[in-house]
Amino acid sequence: MKMFDHHIHMTSRTTTDYQNMADAGIVAIIEPAFWLGQPRTHVGSFEDYFLSLVGWERFRARQFGIHHFCTIGLNPKETNNPDVADGVMELLPIYLEKESCVGVGEIGFDDQTPEETRLFEAQMQLAIDFDLPVLIHTPHRDKKAGTIRTIDLVKASGIEPGRVLIDHNNEETLAATLDSGCWAGHSIYPQTKMDEGRMAALVKQYGTERITINSAADWGVSDPLKVPKTVTVMREAGISEADITTVVWDNPVEFFGQSGRLDLGDLSDRPRVDQTELWEGNSVLRGQEAVIEPAE
Repeated sequence: MKMFDHHIHMTSRTTTDYQNMADAGIVAIIEPAFWLGQPRTHVGSFEDYFLSLVGWERFRARQFGIHHFCTIGLNPKETNNPDVADGVMELLPIYLEKESCVGVGEIGFDDQTPEETRLFEAQMQLAIDFDLPVLIHTPHRDKKAGTIRTIDLVKASGIEPGRVLIDHNNEETLAATLDSGCWAGHSIYPQTKMDEGRMAALVKQYGTERITINSAADWGVSDPLKVPKTVTVMREAGISEADITTVVWDNPVEFFGQSGRLDLGDLSDRPRVDQTELWEGNSVLRGQEAVIEPAE
């Protein structure tokens, strides 16, 4: 079964993770822009990071047979940093035009401050201006209230709700997200947010319409194989193969396909692997024998 992990922070992962993901059936991923685990102090560090999302990280994924796309935005934690926030906002239009950028994100709330609201609204307008879908982070603290505030801002922005994916849902937020007309993402984590069994129960309760899953897999305790592991649990729960495919492939392809930048023909096959290739003189290898797949 082909799988599309539409929210995974591969900058924090190793090449071994890429190989394991490919072996498990993950064909395509989206890497949303997010924070680095500590505050960035210069706008230039964001520019280098955005360049890596459309450059090196995309190359690194292809070296293991995985299509890599990204979303670009100012994450909610760093909207509260006055030393960088407005400077980053000036950078965003440059990177929202890149061919591998399939959305604005991840944006949203962390502590639900006035600055988070201001820059949430500004980035929603960028999504409208660039005709891109939006990936929204819901807060870890006071999640239900943050999700309701998010839905209110989506409505106020005037964007079509079907172009918005509200992520990190759980049992207390899913109904409101679906009722809003937005798409509902779920990050499957080892201990927090959502696990495989709970996700299977939600699919059985709510069905598959506008529902997606992802691993997020960031700097903390996380697992880049949570999408295939959830597939296994959904099968054990009696969910049909067609419904599973809808959640882990059809829905993310449909949602992010609204960007006009997903080539569905290319997505149907893995990228050809040739590990002799270089990116700006650099290889993913460190003395290992290069894998070279034959050209068709």
